[in-house]
Amino acid sequence: MKCLDIVFCDTRCAERCSEASIQDRCLKYCGICCEKCNCVPSGTYGNKDECPCYRDMKNSKGKGKCP
Repeated sequence: MKCLDIVFCDTRCAERCSEASIQDRCLKYCGICCEKCNCVPSGTYGNKDECPCYRDMKNSKGKGKCP
């Protein structure tokens, strides 16, 4: 099952980060968020209400962690 989760996250994060200016950072944080939440919002930006866990994750500075 874990292997399928990684494929799911890689695919969804590649789509989510396709227009990001810093691709590697976007893919890294999207992957972390996806693995924890098992969800990535659709599109390249916004739509975070589709996945409250992804939307609500914060970094150490209290800002949104997930791209």
